[in-house]
Amino acid sequence: MEPISRRSVLVMGGLGLVSTVIGGTGLWRELILSAPGREAGQPWAEPELRRSEAGRLEVRLEAALGTHEVAGRQATTLGYNGGVPGPTLRLHPGDTLRIDLVNHLEEVTNLHVHGLHVSPEGNGDNVFLAVEPGQTQHYEYRLPDDHPAGVFWYHPHHHGHVADQVFGGLYGAVIVEDPTDELAVDRERVMVVSDITLDDTGAVVTPSVMEQMMGREGELVLVNGQTAPDLEGRAGERERWRIINACASRYLALDLPGQDARVIGRDQGRLAAPAALREVVLAPGNRLDLLVDLREGDGELTALPVDRGGMMGRMMDRGPLPGGDEPVSLARLRVTGGDRAGGAASPAAPALRDLRDVEVVRRRTLTFEMGMGGMMGRGGGGPMTFTFDGLAFDADRIDQEVELGTVEEWTIGNSSPMDHPFHLHVWPMQVLELDGRAVGDPLWLDVVNVPAGGQVTVRVPFQDFGGRTVYHCHILDHEDRGMMGTVLAR
Repeated sequence: MEPISRRSVLVMGGLGLVSTVIGGTGLWRELILSAPGREAGQPWAEPELRRSEAGRLEVRLEAALGTHEVAGRQATTLGYNGGVPGPTLRLHPGDTLRIDLVNHLEEVTNLHVHGLHVSPEGNGDNVFLAVEPGQTQHYEYRLPDDHPAGVFWYHPHHHGHVADQVFGGLYGAVIVEDPTDELAVDRERVMVVSDITLDDTGAVVTPSVMEQMMGREGELVLVNGQTAPDLEGRAGERERWRIINACASRYLALDLPGQDARVIGRDQGRLAAPAALREVVLAPGNRLDLLVDLREGDGELTALPVDRGGMMGRMMDRGPLPGGDEPVSLARLRVTGGDRAGGAASPAAPALRDLRDVEVVRRRTLTFEMGMGGMMGRGGGGPMTFTFDGLAFDADRIDQEVELGTVEEWTIGNSSPMDHPFHLHVWPMQVLELDGRAVGDPLWLDVVNVPAGGQVTVRVPFQDFGGRTVYHCHILDHEDRGMMGTVLAR
């Protein structure tokens, strides 16, 4: 089966192109593949839910290596609070989130609240903190009153350890509710998609150096720690699925044939107009908000193979794709007959901020680069180097200094033969262009894919919070090996 070409998608890219993209990197997925046969599933389950009350949520997260149920078997993995994933945290704009992170690991860790617009300083979303084994770190995040609703997540972010710890099982969902949302649904599901490789004893397999250079993809693809769980519903019911790509490197081209599925939200809030699921691909770190009007019959949510390039380019790398060349079953859906019609109209989404007519104080260009001659071992590039503009990450260096309260335009290029998803902490980005093609409706992301040999242009409002944080490739092995830079707002 032919994979979806990276030249046919902007992974978790956008909506409203001026014209359909054909034969080049674009914002729309053009190739649709059918789902495979059904696989054995497990009963549907979700992580423990923790909700804020009276504007506050206090959580204790214990990171530890332990025995957890993964893919229907006992496995020795990492986890928060004894589970994979960790608890789901539900908040409202204006809430305060307090987390005590307890490190029971044998190595350093820390915590990043991915996508949240909160302070990067002190005990906020500070990725420069190091929580040593046996230590407890208190984090506190105050969400602005106008914080966008959406699907977010948390995971470790200590440089050099991120891929191992996320791949090993440390991640969890964050939902920020929209207090004005009038969308009525019969059921809501949180789906944290991850992947992992286990050996015969149930231990996590360490990827080879070459797998890390490409970006590791696990043999097992999980939804809430399960393989192909079973979902049940009745025709005419409406469900809301909050989907997170928590994989270390895997791209997810989702398909749900036979069901009426519409993407109503991306990383940051609702979309101006819904999109078909078949038009969306999630890069590592991306999320989507999916509305499903159930139709009678059996179905399957699958992840189709995506060609994201190779270390020597696809012309040279003619072997199988890292994640395999066949679709992967994520969940099985059984819908029985119902007593009411579905497909009711959805309430209109609020107008999204649009920066296209806003004054830009500065334009910058950053470029993903790969080269030969890296250093072997943790923190090195292996046989290759992974950099921005030829510079590997240095926590003591300021790569970009910006003025708080201004809007900048960044063009992120990619001179390498592989796709790289660009993630900026703290401040979301409005996507303007992909390879010179304009994006129509406002699209706000915090992870945007930059195709091999291509570029994207975004505008960033550096508002509300000053301080120092990072931007990086969200193929986590690449981040750990140097493809990360620092940004200081003041």
